[in-house]
Amino acid sequence: MAGTIEVLVPGGQANPGPPLGPELGPTPVDVQAVVQEINDQTEAFDGTEVPVTVDYEEDGSFEIDVGVPPTAALIKDEAGFETGSGEPQTDFVADLSVDQVKKIAEQKHPDLLAYDTINAAKEVVGTCASMGVTIEGNDAREFKQRVDDGEYDDVLASEASA
Repeated sequence: MAGTIEVLVPGGQANPGPPLGPELGPTPVDVQAVVQEINDQTEAFDGTEVPVTVDYEEDGSFEIDVGVPPTAALIKDEAGFETGSGEPQTDFVADLSVDQVKKIAEQKHPDLLAYDTINAAKEVVGTCASMGVTIEGNDAREFKQRVDDGEYDDVLASEASA
């Protein structure tokens, strides 16, 4: 009877209703305990859809693996807009601060190929460019060049060296 359930839940806001409850109902696990643990592990993603995998055993024990939302979803959540620009080169929909880029990079880092926060931030900035999001008023490509030139090493590297 052991098995795996994969669902998307709003970060920190999972509940025993659909989609989680109907999937967990026929299993031997304590549904409320699973929901509480998912909410504890996903509260940093407050409301953003998060992929979650629940592995359970016949004795009712379970393990939860929380994925990371797509970079675009993290950017939209942080900047507070619904959809990216249809013309990201000329029509900008939002502006992020360097600290917001760093926060997203740190959240997404486990799923990225980057070795450190600076390179993770550059990957986030690449997604910003395709969505029409500026960073501190600058075009994302221009900001990436400044990161490459070392202008933001002190802000972005602080977490990597800690």
